[in-house]
Amino acid sequence: MKIGLPKEIKVKENRVALTPGGVGTLVRRGHSVTVERGAGLGSGIQDSEYVAAGAVLGPAADAWAAEMVVKVKEPVATEYGYLRDDLLLFTYLHLAADRPLTDALLSAGTTGVAYETVQLEDGSLPLLTPMSEVAGRLSVQAGAYHLQKPVGGRGVLLGGVPGVQAGHVVIVGGGVVGTNAAKMAMGLGAKVTVLDVSHRRLTYLDDVFFGKLTTMMSSEANIRALLPEADLLVGAVLIPGAKAPHLVTRDMLPLMQEGSVIVDVAVDQGGCVETIHPTTHDDPTYLVDGVIHYGVANMPGAVPRTSTFALTNQTLPYVLLLADHGVNALHRSRALMLGLNTYQGQLTYQGVADAFELPSVGADAALA
Repeated sequence: MKIGLPKEIKVKENRVALTPGGVGTLVRRGHSVTVERGAGLGSGIQDSEYVAAGAVLGPAADAWAAEMVVKVKEPVATEYGYLRDDLLLFTYLHLAADRPLTDALLSAGTTGVAYETVQLEDGSLPLLTPMSEVAGRLSVQAGAYHLQKPVGGRGVLLGGVPGVQAGHVVIVGGGVVGTNAAKMAMGLGAKVTVLDVSHRRLTYLDDVFFGKLTTMMSSEANIRALLPEADLLVGAVLIPGAKAPHLVTRDMLPLMQEGSVIVDVAVDQGGCVETIHPTTHDDPTYLVDGVIHYGVANMPGAVPRTSTFALTNQTLPYVLLLADHGVNALHRSRALMLGLNTYQGQLTYQGVADAFELPSVGADAALA
């Protein structure tokens, strides 16, 4: 199969979807790989490393002309022209928060397999997990920075000092993002409260953190009670492939103190904070009612070296399966079948269909 690796062009997105090691594995299996010049530079990977692995270098158009394109982030508007009906696209898509991209994929007839909806039998999301780990840890770093007075924050040090109360980090959602945010916040010495709808998950968190954080059931009443105390609120809610529910609503915002910070990691799925909207690494924050909102939708792009290797460790087995078998790989892997979002002009993921009230067909039926 002919595989293309274009350079990411989302603002300050420095990750790349394949390492030279991954390219070498594909080439040894008889596939050809075209890498856009400079695709790996943001992650510290030189073009010469790809050439040594067997890749051919070319412009963006050559990479996109391949049978399968492997990316990190969803195509942006200037890339829609590359979409076509004989293209297999494997990347993060997050369609439930992006109607224009959804329409573009359907109009082009592109086969879109989304990293974030590839799902194992136990319900885990193997291609979302590594970036959720990174984003969860970064959320606290970003929040701690923006709490500093010179950048508009309350002037709170999350860890406090002897004789002074530590900052309070409230995390809405106890999954992978929430767990990693809790690790970082506790490592800084902050007071941490995690809310989740699953009692089993809260029990797990209480056990693994030895009762050193507070766990609470996620409810409107509990969220309202915690907002006045929160120096940093981390949104860590996930419904696979679907739009995130607004658990912190617009009318709740005045409960928070001026200069407190919200980091909504769910922003690429619409956000669990009603007042959040996507921002970029160039201009990451804005104010609503005196509360700092951080809505960068590609947070792991800030640490591309770590993120690229963490992501490709997980994606490569699926890339190999798709390269070896094309769309038929979905019949060989139930996890990949669940990753199918669009196929021949049909929407094949119910969560996306629900977000936009569009018709859909099951992935199995579409491929039958």
